[in-house]
Amino acid sequence: MKRYDLRHLKDGFEPRMREILVSHKAGEVAIFLFEIGDFSPIQRSADLVKECGYELLNSLKFNEVDWTIVTKK
Repeated sequence: MKRYDLRHLKDGFEPRMREILVSHKAGEVAIFLFEIGDFSPIQRSADLVKECGYELLNSLKFNEVDWTIVTKK
């Protein structure tokens, strides 16, 4: 299991998330933490996970501005 904190990228986290998903080991769980702002990044991240061939295991609000998703390939 690996955790990736993408909060510092604000709304521009998707390119880095894609890069991580492409290089991540199959069978290993990846946890991503990112800033949500207006909630549109949640659907975009779910779409990206599916597009990269991963399963979205969990998606939840971490605090007032952060979101966590758990994925596995």
